[in-house]
Amino acid sequence: MNDPRVPSSAVAEMAGRLVRLSGISAVVLGGSRARGTHRPDSDWDLGVYYRGTPDLAGLTALASEFQGAPVDVAGPGGWGPWVNGGAWLTVDGVAVDWILRDLDRVESVWADCRAGRFEVGVQPGHPLGFWSPCYVGEVALGRVLRDTDGEVTALREAAGAYPEPLRRALADAVWEADFSVAAARKSAPSGDVLHVALCLSKAFGVLAQSLHAHHRAWCLNEKGALAATAALPLTPEGFADRVTAALRGLDAEAVGTAADVVRDVRAVLDGDRGGRGASEPVS
Repeated sequence: MNDPRVPSSAVAEMAGRLVRLSGISAVVLGGSRARGTHRPDSDWDLGVYYRGTPDLAGLTALASEFQGAPVDVAGPGGWGPWVNGGAWLTVDGVAVDWILRDLDRVESVWADCRAGRFEVGVQPGHPLGFWSPCYVGEVALGRVLRDTDGEVTALREAAGAYPEPLRRALADAVWEADFSVAAARKSAPSGDVLHVALCLSKAFGVLAQSLHAHHRAWCLNEKGALAATAALPLTPEGFADRVTAALRGLDAEAVGTAADVVRDVRAVLDGDRGGRGASEPVS
């Protein structure tokens, strides 16, 4: 019980009762709690994997029981096209988030990843878009609490080997960073800071995905992505500081800084094509 990732008794009980509901296949602990890097007040993020139609009435009753007060549970589509719904609970003074995940869709995305395909969808809460490989990364980096048929556990084991086709596809996506910086360059002289900010943010988000893929590491979303990318072994020196400076400036000089960052990341990725890239996944 010294392992900081061992769930509290309430969360363990919650996971056990969730999989008794119709359609619920597995519960996966994610976020800082799964990695053991959490604070005492950190949220508990639970991925609730289902097939078919989840039992919303059962989920609502269970959530309300654990919270001791009524809880609204959003069904598929209730939170947007990529987050299949869920609920926000407070249990023993700590936030517990349920995120519904359609297991059929997760497995379909895994097949796409193995074939080098991905998409970026519009999703509230994801300002740089929802990158479809996130579905698989959540499983790969999570801690399986309950798994009725062993399917999520099997996926987690398989996803431990980062698909080479996906790695190449995400590395090739760096072209959009160049494109976004070029667009920002046109808007900076007129002081269009909103457009410049959005273009540079998009460029840096793409670089984060490309560099993670280069290191065979899953990048889930924008939150914490800058620090995580900066910590990767082959990330260009001063990456985080230069990104921060560019996003503070939002002027012609900032665009020049962004262009330099993109150039340096391209050098890393092009080096991989010459056989000098990261050879081992980053855990």
